[in-house]
Amino acid sequence: MTRPQSFFHLHLISDATGETLLAAGRAAAAQYKDARAIEHIYPLIRTEKQIAKVFEDIEQEPGIVLYTVVDQTLARGIDERCAAMGLPVVSVLEPVLTVFQSYLGTPAGRRVGAQHVLNADYFRRIDALNFTMEHDDGQLQEEADKADIVLIGISRTSKTPTSIYLANRGIKTANIPIVLGVPVPESLVTATNPLVVGLIATAERISHVRQNRLLGATTGFDADAYADRAAISEELAYARQIFTRYGWPMIDVSRRSIEETAAAIVALRGKAR
Repeated sequence: MTRPQSFFHLHLISDATGETLLAAGRAAAAQYKDARAIEHIYPLIRTEKQIAKVFEDIEQEPGIVLYTVVDQTLARGIDERCAAMGLPVVSVLEPVLTVFQSYLGTPAGRRVGAQHVLNADYFRRIDALNFTMEHDDGQLQEEADKADIVLIGISRTSKTPTSIYLANRGIKTANIPIVLGVPVPESLVTATNPLVVGLIATAERISHVRQNRLLGATTGFDADAYADRAAISEELAYARQIFTRYGWPMIDVSRRSIEETAAAIVALRGKAR
């Protein structure tokens, strides 16, 4: 019999773009066909303040924590916070650096992002990542016209991880949530620069993901309504109405990986030019 697919949160903390970490996390997750990772990617994490903000998110949605942070003080802080929360944590680069140090007889230089060549393409990607992090989950909506792509959809349609994936390729991506009965911001309707793409999924898929999200829900959170399939179907119908009204293309992410969704978005962007 086919076992039902379960979901778990995978938190990826990087002091650079996060590509190395993303590849490692997905390689491991691919070995578990009945479990799918909900990826939370935190690139360019280089200060204690940023670490504190990351762990506010992790407390809401606990799961496995992987990181590539070469600053040993920050790394210890991540280990200690995870230990206090009882969460599994792995420094992905540390075992490799230990082997290199043993063989070469000298410690690593601990240079942040040393694997990246500082060329125009690198700085374009960093600029896109900064933009995307600043415009995540409806932040700075009035700047929608500065984006290359804006992703819009109801909660748990993979807007943030897809945005980060596109940003890693130098595409400035903002994402804005759709809330039932709330009009989309006028700044998005009048924007002429970005390609606006609506993300949808089946009510069943979203309900499964939201039920996993409830593990870290705060007091007073309406858990029943959040994961109720009938309520989700109503949200999806409202989202489709919006996409149709403004002529925004839709992508169903139900059975797509983040990479597949991103590829479809890039293809739409190519046609729109």
